[in-house]
Amino acid sequence: MTTAAGRRCIVVVPTYNEAESIEVFLHEVLVATTDLNADVLVVDDSSPDGTGLLVRRDPAYGGRVHLLSRTAKEGLGAAYRAGFGWALAHGYDAIVQVDADGSHPVDRVPAMLAALDRHELVIGSRYVAGGRAASWAASRRLLSSSANRYVRIVLGLRTHDATAGFRAWRSAALVDLGILATESNGYCFQIECTWHAERAGARILELPITFTERRAGASKMSGRVALEALLRVLQWRARELAGGTHGTSAIGASGAA
Repeated sequence: MTTAAGRRCIVVVPTYNEAESIEVFLHEVLVATTDLNADVLVVDDSSPDGTGLLVRRDPAYGGRVHLLSRTAKEGLGAAYRAGFGWALAHGYDAIVQVDADGSHPVDRVPAMLAALDRHELVIGSRYVAGGRAASWAASRRLLSSSANRYVRIVLGLRTHDATAGFRAWRSAALVDLGILATESNGYCFQIECTWHAERAGARILELPITFTERRAGASKMSGRVALEALLRVLQWRARELAGGTHGTSAIGASGAA
């Protein structure tokens, strides 16, 4: 495994109606990863607000910035699987997941990528020592922490922030862990990936981050999305108890250090 400085890295960013944030985000992430040989792939689900057009107008477009335009809004999981597939096909060694709304501190990307020398998955975590969610109302903080506690109890996970969307992966691990074969399209995609990784024995590190409120636009979270996550977690656990499989394989040689 090469060092972070010598690894081909790409930041995958799913977008839908993020025109108010995307230009500032691209500037920030490019600056934060200048020394890392890192590119950015925006996976846009045909945003009617012109997000894709703004990406094409970015000065780095065609160089470090790339755009994967999809014809329909199919959900977060589908967008990430498409982005991961694109990154694997283009030979990237490490892949970072991040939201375009400014809620994830992109200055933590170098530390996350460096930690891939010893881990298959690195999570930017709100719920380990040093991590926090800034400017959240008490009700939202309780909802998020309760959701993670629920997931840990039902699935028996060790990861404290299983719903986190800020992650770095070894590309080989995405294949070994069966991430491209996941089924979730909503925010429970993050939970499903954590579940796959833990069950396969992947080495996971949670790095503390400060999560902030989105800088503009509207959250894609809804009651329907939350219900999907609730039900899927129960279905996955029921399948395990019945002796079924979640489709993951153990980490193989390509995922080892």
